[in-house]
Amino acid sequence: MKNRSTSRLRRIGAVVAGAAAAALVLSGCLYSMIPAESPPAATKAPDTSGVAEDLLPFYDQQLDWSGCGPSFDCTDVKAPLDWENPGKGEIELAIVRHRASGTAKGSLLVNPGGPGASGKSFVQSSLDYAVGKDLEKSFDVIGFDPRGVGDSTAVKCFDAKRMDQYLYGIPKSPRNTPAWEAELNARNKAFGAACDENSAGILPFVTTVNAARDMDLLRAVLGDKELNYLGYSYGTFLGATYAKLYPERATHLVLDGAIDPSVPGLEVGTTQALGFESALTAYLEDCVKSKGCPFNGTVDEARADLSALLAAVDRNPLEGGDGRMMGADSMLTGIIQALYSEDYWEYLSQALEGALQGDPTQMFFLADNYNGRGEDGTYADNQTEAFSAYNCMDYPVDTNPADEKAARAKVEKGAPTLAPYWNAPDPCLQWPYPATGKREKIVAPGSGPILVVGTTNDPATPYEWSVSLADQLENGVLITRVGEGHTGYNKGNSCVDDAVNSFFLDDTVPKDGLRCG
Repeated sequence: MKNRSTSRLRRIGAVVAGAAAAALVLSGCLYSMIPAESPPAATKAPDTSGVAEDLLPFYDQQLDWSGCGPSFDCTDVKAPLDWENPGKGEIELAIVRHRASGTAKGSLLVNPGGPGASGKSFVQSSLDYAVGKDLEKSFDVIGFDPRGVGDSTAVKCFDAKRMDQYLYGIPKSPRNTPAWEAELNARNKAFGAACDENSAGILPFVTTVNAARDMDLLRAVLGDKELNYLGYSYGTFLGATYAKLYPERATHLVLDGAIDPSVPGLEVGTTQALGFESALTAYLEDCVKSKGCPFNGTVDEARADLSALLAAVDRNPLEGGDGRMMGADSMLTGIIQALYSEDYWEYLSQALEGALQGDPTQMFFLADNYNGRGEDGTYADNQTEAFSAYNCMDYPVDTNPADEKAARAKVEKGAPTLAPYWNAPDPCLQWPYPATGKREKIVAPGSGPILVVGTTNDPATPYEWSVSLADQLENGVLITRVGEGHTGYNKGNSCVDDAVNSFFLDDTVPKDGLRCG
C-alpha cells in the first residue's frame, strides 16, 4: 500500500514552487491597494468546433472578466460536475489572466502541481517565477484552480484546529504497533468523513481525468483552437492526461518534473524515498564542508547524527512555542520541504541546529510552509484536502502484502535515514469513495511534440520518470537538466530556458535528448 509519508511528499513540489517565490508574494498582497485596470473585452469567440450538444452550454460561455490587479483579470467558468452526465450539476473554475505585454499569440495555461496547488495564486503572486519575462510578452498567461482547489468549487474538510491535530498530532501508541496503526486509521477515517460531509458532493468527481476535461473547456472559452500548456510536477500528469484525451489539440505542451503515469502508488512512494535520500546526501556533502553545519565529521557520520536526532525526537517530542509538539513525522516534513531546492539548505541547517538545541521553531517554520499554515494558525488554502481527494481517486490502493514487504525492504536499503518514518497506514484506505483512476502508460498518438523536462537529482519526481514519460509519448521530447532540485525550467539554466521559450515562441522543437549541464 502507499504510505502516508509518500502521499504527503508527492504534494511538496507545488508547495515549494510557490514558497521559492516567496519574495514575490508581497506584490500579490499589494493588489488591494492598487487601482485595478479596466480589463479589455474578450477578443476571441469561444471555440465550439466538434462539441457535443449537451456540452454546448459550457463551451459557448462568454467570459465576464473583472480587474484583479495590474494587468490581471479574473473570472469564473462553469463546468459540468460530472463530465459523463453534464446535466447532473455544475461547478465553478476560478481563473486569472495576465494580459500579454506585447502581441498575444494566444493563452498559456499554467499548473504548478500538487495536486492541490492553486494555479491562480501561483500566477498572480509569482508570475515571473511561473513563466518568465519572455513568455509574458507573447502570451496571455492563465492561472487556474482545478476543480476541488482554492477559489474553484473546493474540497472542504477540517477547520484549522482539527487540521493541526491531523497534520501535527503525535499518536499516543508506540510506532509500528497495532494500536498505533489503529489510531492512524481512525484519524484518517475521520478526515475522509469530514471531507465527504463538507464538500457538497464533489469528492467522486475530483479526478485528474475530469480536471483535464475542464482544461479543454478553459482552452475553448478562451478562444484557442489548440492548447499551450506549462505543467510542473503533478501538472505533468494533468498535461499528459489532456494529451491522451485530446491529442489533436495538444500542440504545445511542456511537462516539467514528470510523473510517470504508469507507476502505481506503492512504487511512487518507494522511488520518492530513494530520491529524497539522494537529495539528503547531496545536502550533507555540502553541509559538512560549510560553515554553520550542525554536524561534524564525514557524510556518513552526519547521516548517523541526523538519524539519532530523528529517533530522539520520536521518543521525546520537542515543545514548540505555540503549544504544538514536534515529533519525528513533522520534523521529516520540514526536512523534506528544504530538500526541494539548494536554496533551502541554509535554512535546513539552521532548523537542524535549533532542534539539536531543543528548539523546533525553525523546523516548524519549514513544516508549516509545506502545509500552508500561517503564523496565526490559519491555513492559506485547501491544498491538503484537495491533494488527498485527487490522490485517493487517481491511485488504486495496493493491499498486496508481498508488494508492501518488497517496497519496505527497498526503502530500508536505499533510504536508511527516512525508512523508519516512511511507512504508515494509507489515508486512502479510509477514503469514502473507491479510486476510479488507472495507472497506465500514456502514448497520445497524434499529438504535437511534447517537451518533457527532467532534472537528474530531482527528489520528488525522479529523473527516471521523465525519461519514462518521454519514451511513452509518441511525440515526447526529453530535455535533461543536470543538477539538484525539483523541476528545471526557469531555474537559472539558460539551456533549458532557451529550449522551452523557443518551443512556445518560435515553434522550434529541440533535439530529443538535449542535455543541459
